[in-house]
Amino acid sequence: MSGRSTLLEIATTNYETDIGLITSAMNDLQSLCEITDGFLISEPVHRFGWTFFKILLKSSLWNAMPIKLGEKIQSSKGKKYEEKLVSFTTSFFEQSGAKVKVKFLEV
Repeated sequence: MSGRSTLLEIATTNYETDIGLITSAMNDLQSLCEITDGFLISEPVHRFGWTFFKILLKSSLWNAMPIKLGEKIQSSKGKKYEEKLVSFTTSFFEQSGAKVKVKFLEV
């Protein structure tokens, strides 16, 4: 959890709707963490009816999340921090109305 960036892979079957919801949720997440310019979203890749894209959590946002949202992340499902982060972000996106799968990618 040091000064590194982190990648999340997002999978959706409804990209046109979910990309707006995800972008809005990520902006909300930045606001909660009092960060600006804390993430990047990659171009989508379409395969087998699914669309995949990546979200880069820049180190500023990655480092702020445990400080500002630590209790919520820690109470999420999973043993390792990365598993808890996936569970937290999946729930966060679902609360915004997005129906996506989230996967943590080693950087």
